[in-house]
Amino acid sequence: MNSLEHTILWHRLDCPGHDSCCLRKFNQGWQLSGTAIFLFDQKPCLLSYEVNTNSEWETCTASVSGYVGKSIVALTIARTPNNHWSLNNTAVSAAADCIDLDLGFTPATNLVAIRRLSLAIGARSSAPAAWLEFPDFTLKQLEQHYHRIAHDRYEYAAPSVGYADILEVDDYGAIACYPQLWEQER
Repeated sequence: MNSLEHTILWHRLDCPGHDSCCLRKFNQGWQLSGTAIFLFDQKPCLLSYEVNTNSEWETCTASVSGYVGKSIVALTIARTPNNHWSLNNTAVSAAADCIDLDLGFTPATNLVAIRRLSLAIGARSSAPAAWLEFPDFTLKQLEQHYHRIAHDRYEYAAPSVGYADILEVDDYGAIACYPQLWEQER
């Protein structure tokens, strides 16, 4: 039986809900998979996701399936070697030149960017991501900035959505506290 590298359970801070995910190592890279269950606009949501990266933590493919209220969600996302993206096999120019994928309904994908950047304390980096916006599930570029201020803390900003705060992470780089949105169960 294969073992998991890391498992996480978060609870939402802005509405009822949880997210549980696991991280697995494969010869060619990593796989982050999980399920977010929460209430949005009085509609139950269940979204299962899988994100596959290469050994350098660059996102290669992803899938999202489940439902939002009575609407079925079934998405496949892929990044080409020249950093172009597709959503359900349709090219998405709005997300071009991004290496990372950010699934807008879970804190899980921040782990991929944090691991890929591998910032030393005091270092900072821009990390624009192909952002799967929730609840409309469009893919577009999200400007993100990470500044590592301690072993377990990052100043994080996503200016286009008006978010900036200190993210706390665990030893694997998974979000421990995403102020106002998510917190790990411990």
